[in-house]
Amino acid sequence: MEHTKSFFRWLTQTKLGFFTIVLVLFWLKTYFIYLTKFNLGAVGPMQQFLLLINPIPSGMLLLGIGLFFKGRKSYWIILVIDFLLTLWLFANILYYREFSNFLSFSIIKTSGSTSDNLGKSIAGITLASDFLAFADIAVIIVLLATKVIKMDVRPLKLKVNLLIEALAVSLMGLNLLMAQNDRSGLLTRTFDNNYIVKYLGINEYAIYDGYKTAQTSAQMAKANVSDLKSVRNYLKENYVKPNPSYTGVAKGKNVLIIHLESFQQFLIGYKWKGKEVTPNLNKIYHQKDTISFDNFFNQVGQGKTSDAEMMLENSLYGLQSGSAMSTYGTSNTFESAPAILHQQAGYTTAVMHGGAGSFWNRNNAYKSFGYQYFMPLSFYQNKPSYYIGYGLKDKIFFDQSIKYIERLPQPFYLKMITVTNHYPYNIDKKNQTIDKTNTGDETVDGYVQTAHYLDQAIGEFMRWMKKTGLDKKTLVVFYGDHYGISGNHHKASAELLKKDSFNDFDNLQFQRVPLMFHMMKGLKGGINHTYGGEIDVLPTLLNLLGIKDKDTIQFGYDLLSKNAPQIVAQRNGDFITPEYSKVGSDYYDTKTGERIKPNKKLKEKLTAISNTVTTQLSLSDRVINGNLLRFYKPKWFTRVKPKDYDYNKAPSLKRLFDDPSKTSLWYQNHRKTTQKDFKTDAPELKK
Repeated sequence: MEHTKSFFRWLTQTKLGFFTIVLVLFWLKTYFIYLTKFNLGAVGPMQQFLLLINPIPSGMLLLGIGLFFKGRKSYWIILVIDFLLTLWLFANILYYREFSNFLSFSIIKTSGSTSDNLGKSIAGITLASDFLAFADIAVIIVLLATKVIKMDVRPLKLKVNLLIEALAVSLMGLNLLMAQNDRSGLLTRTFDNNYIVKYLGINEYAIYDGYKTAQTSAQMAKANVSDLKSVRNYLKENYVKPNPSYTGVAKGKNVLIIHLESFQQFLIGYKWKGKEVTPNLNKIYHQKDTISFDNFFNQVGQGKTSDAEMMLENSLYGLQSGSAMSTYGTSNTFESAPAILHQQAGYTTAVMHGGAGSFWNRNNAYKSFGYQYFMPLSFYQNKPSYYIGYGLKDKIFFDQSIKYIERLPQPFYLKMITVTNHYPYNIDKKNQTIDKTNTGDETVDGYVQTAHYLDQAIGEFMRWMKKTGLDKKTLVVFYGDHYGISGNHHKASAELLKKDSFNDFDNLQFQRVPLMFHMMKGLKGGINHTYGGEIDVLPTLLNLLGIKDKDTIQFGYDLLSKNAPQIVAQRNGDFITPEYSKVGSDYYDTKTGERIKPNKKLKEKLTAISNTVTTQLSLSDRVINGNLLRFYKPKWFTRVKPKDYDYNKAPSLKRLFDDPSKTSLWYQNHRKTTQKDFKTDAPELKK
């Protein structure tokens, strides 16, 4: 009993005891949050053990800083450090819930480029239980205020402070050694931040990410022309010839890219309460004039939509951390689709988007890509009833875009970015024309309503194209940019798909998104079962247009090629092939979903596929991080000069309206607008 009292007095009446209380509470709450707020997938005794202990070393190191201060100041500095560490933990809880990833310095640095709406979305998923992360701090403050914990103003001996810090560093080193032993190449070959947190800890992840960010900056500064040699050699050795049967079948046609926000493949043909969620897209998907892919996957990382655009326009992967468009869109050299089509075939290039131009740094990145026109929200009439979430409602966006589309000189390459089907999947009651699902998950249940609204908007737009005859002159590309339902909603996903369970393999397969090439007459359609991803869109499109791209730096393949490798890389290093899928350290049979325990021969094959994935990701990262395209261009290509482009409204509209092209739809319609041919049932536009 006396020993217990003495220990209690030591805890509550000495500085070292106070430090111990704070450290233990920080450790326990961090471990509890690991288990309840994140999906780290710790498997086996070693991973479980490292997950348990990894909050201790960094907590000891950082909280120990407060011990170097004298008197009462020491206590308050320890509490402030504890608060800052908890704030970092809390921010990651919110970010992880929606994005299944951890915050990075690149994301924080470029947060201004994703507008205020991102903050509103994160706030919308905050749970009351999240604030329990701060409960221990509140308890400690109460104990200090009530004198249960008494401040010890006596200074600690310097050697004690140094010993604590040395012990913390030693524990971090031991933790790293054990982690590397369990997973070789943890810090050099890992593309999944979950592994860093699982093995080393969330604070160590911040250190790792900061180091990688600084390394990336140094990489660009040191990069030179010789760094591109290995990239070009790899692409040359792995070149796959496009399918000659499809070469040039869409030559000279307009290209219209319709960006289906957060749209997953399972929605195609999906019914809720007997009603098709996407009847218009279902019809297009099955038309004889459409090449549809049913094994097409999103491959995005932290950059989400911007990663999809990077792959679509450049056939370069998004980055492991942050958004390439946000971080490098202003400074890097690119050889992008709009520049290629303009220079090779005289295309007019444009983007229309009912959201803020600064989102994902589009107003700068698009200049580097070579887009001649960019028409964001400032080009559109906006009223409170027109706007939802991230921009104009899709029906209103399409309606107001007609006056710009009809003025574009043909052929044009136009990308239209829809936004209504974006988290948090809310649509006002007057636009709800299908019931919510009833999984009980608020994030999931509104998804069919916004997807249905998007589909209605697509139907209205496609009817306008048919009415004006533009459909006969245009290759329309529909693609989904990324998942709508993240991997943190397994139970609701199982209910939507009418499955008994939903595991990590199911979630990987759930990353399918639509890809459709639709063109009236001249395109032999059908449902294509080739496995591919967003990295493959550009080479496939260029072949359909009859534009040679062998001498460009692209990591994708023509999806219509009979020799397409069908290895779909995920940004975290996972992969999908027609036979096998990799999730973390586990392998599955793609067809059956059964987990595989590979024998030696199969292990060699799976390792080879995994090496292909990591090589592609690494080389693509090298191109972007080192800005390597500044050192190379095809002979026919002229480097894009961003300063040549002005996206301000007045000069853009002056170019379009004051000097009308004879090739434009407006001119061909006897200089009359086709606006009247666009019919919408948008209640906001009814008089």
